[in-house]
Amino acid sequence: MTALTRRACLALPLLAVASQARAGPATDTLRISWREVIPNLDPYANQSRAGFALAHEVWDTLVYRDPRNFAIQPLLATSWAWEDDRALVFTLRSGVTWQNGDTFGAADVAYTINMVASDRRLSAPAIYNWLAGADVLDPLRVRVRLKRPMPAALEYFAMAIWILPRAYRERVGRDGFARAPVGSGPYRVVQADGASRIELARYDGYYSGSPKGRPAIGRIVARVVADTTTQVADLLGGTADWIWKFEPDRIPAITRDPHLVAIQAESMRIGYLSLDAAGRTGVNPLTNEKVRQAISYAIDRAAMARDLVGTGSRPLNAPCYPTQIGCETASAVVYPYDPARARQLLAEAGYPHGFTINLVTYEPAQVSAALQRYLRAVGIDAPVIQLPAGEVVLRSIEGEARMEAGDWGSYSINDVSAILPHFFTFTPEDYTRDPRIRDLIEAAGSTRDPARRKADYAQAIQAITAHADWLPLYTYTVTYAFTRDLAFTPFPDELPRFFLCRWVTPDQENDASAARR
Repeated sequence: MTALTRRACLALPLLAVASQARAGPATDTLRISWREVIPNLDPYANQSRAGFALAHEVWDTLVYRDPRNFAIQPLLATSWAWEDDRALVFTLRSGVTWQNGDTFGAADVAYTINMVASDRRLSAPAIYNWLAGADVLDPLRVRVRLKRPMPAALEYFAMAIWILPRAYRERVGRDGFARAPVGSGPYRVVQADGASRIELARYDGYYSGSPKGRPAIGRIVARVVADTTTQVADLLGGTADWIWKFEPDRIPAITRDPHLVAIQAESMRIGYLSLDAAGRTGVNPLTNEKVRQAISYAIDRAAMARDLVGTGSRPLNAPCYPTQIGCETASAVVYPYDPARARQLLAEAGYPHGFTINLVTYEPAQVSAALQRYLRAVGIDAPVIQLPAGEVVLRSIEGEARMEAGDWGSYSINDVSAILPHFFTFTPEDYTRDPRIRDLIEAAGSTRDPARRKADYAQAIQAITAHADWLPLYTYTVTYAFTRDLAFTPFPDELPRFFLCRWVTPDQENDASAARR
């Protein structure tokens, strides 16, 4: 294809946008184009980030986390109180109805909690392993029992525990619920084919007083596409109003169109390099602390954040997202980019000429290529084994990932209990296996005393980084693009909230742009 032909092809979608401007507002339908297949819309049956976002549109949780300041607010529960360290009583909102007309009550909450506390078929059972069960106290009060103290409980109740309708789900069964889900949230499911098209409609019976508010947009239609090229073409061609998670280098082509906005925003997801400090894969150079420290000095994380991830990304020193409660970044040992120091440490460790070690990853090729390049510069040859994410995770769980590059989003939980226990408490993906670190993290996660939590997490982070057991790389960003007549705000928890979106008139566009800035 010639350059002239390429320019002509690019011009066609721009003309289409001009002719179809404000098509979404005209039909009061937000048209989304994304790549995530959601075969099962049951919020407990998938780990897709798109499915996670849809869950918060269709189902409500007991409490709501304000995305602007992460403050916990009432939602299905109007109040809550700790009876002791292992029992939390919720008082529920009256007058709430499910989208099929049934009345919401304590039986639904107890049913949901008891299900997630015991059902090992959930997509992520590990994040609910602190729940023991729930008891109905009266029609609008529920006691939730915990297996252990859980200081971050309300974060999990806000972000990952969606309440399901007991009577309806028991009547139609697990599979029937997946085909025709019913929630209590601001949108209801009209079409549930998550492999090609998902359609939501505003739930007109949604209760007043919810911090989510009544949605301003009547319908949402999400089209599932194969790749980012199709996403961008849909937006440029005027058949989509909103897309996300496309390559940042496509932003200039999008912003050339005066009808469109494209932005890049930091998320709570972080990149990491897991190193087999414990020797789970057998005898290997990574069990030597100086080798792990050498790797930490060898990688220019600031350059990777700037050049590979882009605007909004930042390098990390602590193994957590900076806003997370317990992420004591001041306690982290810092490894500035210093290839000479890396080579010196390798020589002191007995590897003056380096060594060869495989890098297993599902990260984009440019990430693994950069890591490979930095390591090669200090004498470490790192052949890349590129696999789908699921296969990398399986290798990690089975103790076969000697050096792994990955990323972690903490389920958008603003507390280090959503990341540190996963990698450092003798879990299947823990390649450190340090009893002291494990004990510090477990102690911090078992008390509601803020000072003690802070002190224990600070010691754990100091130990993890001093021994270079696990190398945090940088924060991730998410790309979003949408029509200028859509007021959309991205938030760090990587959760698009369509119930907060609205259409804006040309006179309001400047105000919406200012709010995004």
